[in-house]
Formats: sequence, C-alpha cells, structure tokens
Amino acid sequence: MRFSSPARVITAAAIALTLAVAGCSTPNSMKDKPAADGEVTKLKLWGDWSGEGETQIQTMVKAFNASHPKIQVQYVIQKEMATKFLTASTAGQPPDVMIWDRFLTGNYAPKNVLAPLDERLAKDNVNKEDFYAEALRELTYQDKLYGIPLTVDARALFYNKAHLKEAGLQPPTTWAELEAAATKLTKKQGSKLVRAGLSLGDVGLFSMYLRQAGGDMVNEDCSKTAFNNPQGLAALELWQRMMKAGVYKRGFETNLKDSTDAFATGKVSMILTGPWSVATYRKYGKNLDFGVVPPPTGPNGDKGSVMGGWSLAIPQASKQQDAAWEFVKWWTADKKNSVAWAKASQNLPGNLTVNDDPFFSSDETYKPFIDTLSFAKIRPTCSGYAPMEGEALIPNLELFVEGKQTAEQALKKAQDQGDKLLAQNNQK
Repeated sequence: MRFSSPARVITAAAIALTLAVAGCSTPNSMKDKPAADGEVTKLKLWGDWSGEGETQIQTMVKAFNASHPKIQVQYVIQKEMATKFLTASTAGQPPDVMIWDRFLTGNYAPKNVLAPLDERLAKDNVNKEDFYAEALRELTYQDKLYGIPLTVDARALFYNKAHLKEAGLQPPTTWAELEAAATKLTKKQGSKLVRAGLSLGDVGLFSMYLRQAGGDMVNEDCSKTAFNNPQGLAALELWQRMMKAGVYKRGFETNLKDSTDAFATGKVSMILTGPWSVATYRKYGKNLDFGVVPPPTGPNGDKGSVMGGWSLAIPQASKQQDAAWEFVKWWTADKKNSVAWAKASQNLPGNLTVNDDPFFSSDETYKPFIDTLSFAKIRPTCSGYAPMEGEALIPNLELFVEGKQTAEQALKKAQDQGDKLLAQNNQK
C-alpha cells in the first residue's frame, strides 16, 4: 500500500489546479480521427492499486478528464491483473491502458499482447533521454519499447537517528560498517530480541547484496544462473554472521503485536527499503526521526541496488490506442504532470527531468534515492528470470535463513533448479 505524508501535504485543490494548468498547456496531438460533436472516447485504465493508491491514481485521471473533454478515462481495479489481461485480450475486451509492473515485460512482450510505442515517441518528439535508461531497458524487448516509466524506485538504507546517536554511530557506508552497526544497535532482554539492529526479513534483497559483492544473477545471455560463486557466498555469509550475532530473528517483525511497521515503531534500527516508505514513516512514525543514505558498498567497494517500478502500457488488442497514447503521454512525458503525480502519490516519477524540482531538491530524504538510482540496475529482462527467482532462488534462501540449509546447499540447489527454469521459460 502507498501512503501519503502529512509532512508534505498537498491539497487536492492545489493538485487539481496544477494538473489543470499542465493539461491545458499540453498540445493535443491525438492520432484518432476528430470526434464528432458530442462524441467521447472512453478508455478503461486497469491497475491493482487500491486504497490510498487508488485515490492517487484518481487524482490524475480526474485531472486528465477535466482537460480532455473528448477523452474520458475510467480507472478499474483488477486483482491478478496480468492474468486477467491475457484472458481479456483473447476475448477481445482488453483495457486501453494498464498500470504495468515493468518486471513483467520480459514475460509478456514475446506473446505480442503489448503495443510497441517507439513510433509514437518519435512522431510526437517524446525524448527517451527524459526517462531513466534502466527503466526503459526493462520495458524493452527485441529493441522495441512496450511502455513508458511511471514510477522508479530503488532500495536505500533507512536508519533511526536517535538509535545511532545513542550508540555513537554514523550511518554505515560499507558492509563492514553495516555489520558492526547492526550488532551494536541490537537490544535483547535475556535471549529475547526486543530491537533488531537491521531488518533481514526480505530474502528477495539477495540480488542487491550480490551486486554489492560484485556478482550478477545470470550470465550474459540469461541461459544460466550466476550466483553460485564466491560473490553469492559472500552475501549469504554476511547474513549468516549477523543472524548468529543475534541482529535479527526470522519472523521478528511479523510476530510483533503492534501491526505498524517495526521500523516506524522503533523495533528495528535500520532497514533497506524504497521511497514508498518515506510517507509511511512520516505518517505512522509518531516519535521517529529517520535518515536515508544510499546502500552500503560491498567488500571491494562495489555499489548495488535494484531498480523497480511501474509504467503505463497499452494492450495490443486495444481498439483505441491513439487516445490511450494521449493519456500515457500526458501523464508521463509532461514535466508538470510528473511533478503533480509525485505530489499526489509520494512516488519518484519515471521522468528524470523532475529531479531538479524543489519538491525533490529541497527534501534531503529523497536525494539519497536519486543518488542511488544513478547506479541501480533492473533485474534481468529475460522471460525466464521471474520464475527462476520466484520458484528456485527465493524458496532456497528461505530455507537458508531458517537454518534448514547451509549457504552452499542453498546456492547449489537454487542453481540447479534455476538453470532448469531458465531453459524452460526463456524465449528468444
């Protein structure tokens, strides 16, 4: 879920005014035939953002509708959207636009269910250099672009300022400093862990630690895994040392009686998470004073973070692609609308031209993310990567942190199972 921050409150009226001005200043270069008097093109926008996320999206949809009377967009929440999208496309009833997880592009572009957008960008002079190159790469398959970045994110290190000050520590910048700080920040009552020095609850961060160790998840042609090596072992041994030192216990955060995030309540001193957490901690961390720094470097000075995020994509089966493109372009390519989206959602937009806007440049919390995004890398775009990570790597890492496998066993089993899944799922 995405939360809004009371420390950066932007009124609905102010957002609407900003968007209305941006919408009016955007030239209408719609490729559809001119609509007859009274004729309105209706678009369906699918996404799985609900709750406050839905409110944020509706802010943009309402602003677009107000500035484009001949095109009206309706947002429809769809659980398991990717699966339903395929079924709807086959049935000839697809949405016209989707809030699309870029990570899925490598699986779906080969099925010819997403519309390529390269010609539209060229015709409307939308500059690819205005967007994060890594995000565009995640949306590219066989040299064709299948979406426009809507948000970008990367993991950075959040730290509790009071905890570090009490311990006489500075924010860690290396693995060695991270391990030492996490150990010193941990608090116990007898054998009971009452404050974790560092959250180690997300084994999916292995790929980030692996990059910091100088490794890669797969080989160049994505035919084999590449983590069962000294770099992969170094990442797991770092986790293991901290677990043995009592820095973290498996299930510590989920077993707390307070349902609020453990970092927000001071039960965890440091956590590697993304920009979406800024608003959460500002809203729910009543006594929390936190800072953010880029992720620590590995033993040889390597930097590493994983870029993720969302995009707007147009289904190939949509019969209203020209109008859909007008909506996509309005939201993502216009700097004013990208800034308005950031204010409404507290997300970092995929349009990097907004980075110099005071909304970001005057807030020291967001700068570490922008710095981190300069070196963050996307996950491999091959179609077999997602099943390899989800079905082979993650389950074996879970067994490792539960103490049911050694680091060597976990990496070897994940390699064997992962190589098979890559071979089965990769599409050339």
